[in-house]
Amino acid sequence: MMICVLSVFCCSVAASCSDSVNPPVRTDPSTSYQTSRTGQSGATRPPSGEGGTTTPKESLQKVTLSFVGDCLIATADGTTHRPGSLNWTADRQPPSYFFEKVAGIFANDDFTIANCENVFTDSDLPPVKKKQQPAFWFKSATKNAAILKSGNVDIVSLANNHTDDYGAQGFDDTENAVKSTGILTGYGGKPVVVEKNGIRIGIVCCGFWDYNQHRGIVNEMKRIEEDTDIQIIFFHGGTEKIHQPEEWKVSGARELVDAGADLVVGGHPHVLQPMEIYKGVPIVYSLGNFVYGGNTMPENRTIIFQAFFEKIDGEIKLSTDIIPCYVYGGKTNNWQPYPIENKTHKSRVLDFMKGKRELPY
Repeated sequence: MMICVLSVFCCSVAASCSDSVNPPVRTDPSTSYQTSRTGQSGATRPPSGEGGTTTPKESLQKVTLSFVGDCLIATADGTTHRPGSLNWTADRQPPSYFFEKVAGIFANDDFTIANCENVFTDSDLPPVKKKQQPAFWFKSATKNAAILKSGNVDIVSLANNHTDDYGAQGFDDTENAVKSTGILTGYGGKPVVVEKNGIRIGIVCCGFWDYNQHRGIVNEMKRIEEDTDIQIIFFHGGTEKIHQPEEWKVSGARELVDAGADLVVGGHPHVLQPMEIYKGVPIVYSLGNFVYGGNTMPENRTIIFQAFFEKIDGEIKLSTDIIPCYVYGGKTNNWQPYPIENKTHKSRVLDFMKGKRELPY
């Protein structure tokens, strides 16, 4: 199968680290790339920059994916009494409140994928012990899983460092709450496989905390390779609050591409990190936060990353789009991300994602 990748940076508007940090070498993301795959096993890709042109053809086989970053639909320790906190707000607003300014975008794609980084439980569970300091535990009532569904989220990753904040029962309660809304869940050992318009997509949701973990991720990807046309890695890991990916993360993500991944998307730093095109494959190192209940003043820039797959005469073409967004409006977090309309702010986010700026604001 042939996959032609056209990475296009467009603006769409609807209605402290010990590793030495060097930005990855980037190619121009507006260049066309062609990726060739042999059967259902392995992948061969031309070096970055060896592009081709494609002739537009009408196709009925296409699928649109939207990726957003960390959705922490909870408050530290599950408290509900603090005025203005996410849990407090969730008890006073309808579930649709949180995604209402972006739900229209997600209603018009085929699958919206998010990272759910909290526990949903109605039980009084003890928090697990954590070695790191400071440490945080996040939970909210199971009813709040409906916030994701009302926002037109279709798939969530539970592969992160907070879904086990309240042990195995907390994790099970979370998965059951999310699944009860009709949302698909993925985590280590449980990839998500979906099909739309004849295109089969496998998404490996995983933690990625050091370079050597890429081997296990590759093994999981290989297990779904024969049953899917496209393999996507949606990972969680790295150092928080740095705007450039660590060297090990860059190397590991590229190993995933070398092993056959068709798209790699990451999160956890709670800030944006740039993307690159490596051997024709987009790698987004961090999506930042989205609906994020962990902080009243998180970095106020994020993106919706969209991937458009189209099957034409047996070949799959991929194009991408970035929708720059604010995490919140007003002076402090109101838990409502929304698209940026200010042209200067929008261009800064896009330039940052292309590696042309040190910061996205």
